[in-house]
Amino acid sequence: MTDRARARRTIVVLPLVCGLLLAGSACGGDKKEKKSAGEASPTSSIEKQKFAKTRFVANAGLASGAAYQWIIKPYRNGAFKKGADGRTGALVKAGLAGVFTYNRLKAATRNAQGDPTLSKALAPVSAGIDSLKGLGTKLRKGDATDGDVNSVDSVINKVKDAGKSAGAPVTDKVPSASELQKG
Repeated sequence: MTDRARARRTIVVLPLVCGLLLAGSACGGDKKEKKSAGEASPTSSIEKQKFAKTRFVANAGLASGAAYQWIIKPYRNGAFKKGADGRTGALVKAGLAGVFTYNRLKAATRNAQGDPTLSKALAPVSAGIDSLKGLGTKLRKGDATDGDVNSVDSVINKVKDAGKSAGAPVTDKVPSASELQKG
């Protein structure tokens, strides 16, 4: 092998070996480092407050869209009545939508805590959101009543009104069926 070939090989291989060594040491081992209290993290309270309204609008919009698309509208159209065509499928979708709606409303409540105006506006609605906890099960079993569906509609409208009064208007965003399954 000539000197020139060795030099070329060294020039190619040396950076690769160094890169692998650096990458291996950067991965670390089992040691866990603790961040100091003063360091900012990607989800620091400042950033949570910065995007609180945006996150609230997104979560409340998904909850509202799911509730109207798969609970309120089918119920008003009689899809949950005994003997109705497609009743079982409508009940399953409504059950998933009930769980999804509750989950997104709870997330919206957590988001609202990052904005003082929004948290004050949403505070009276929190009890109504908590009352929806068993809704998914009731819908899936076919035990939902007019009162249950009307309470969903009422809570959704109160959340929308709270958002609007705090400068975060909520518009319906209908999630896909796969998003419902993921929760």
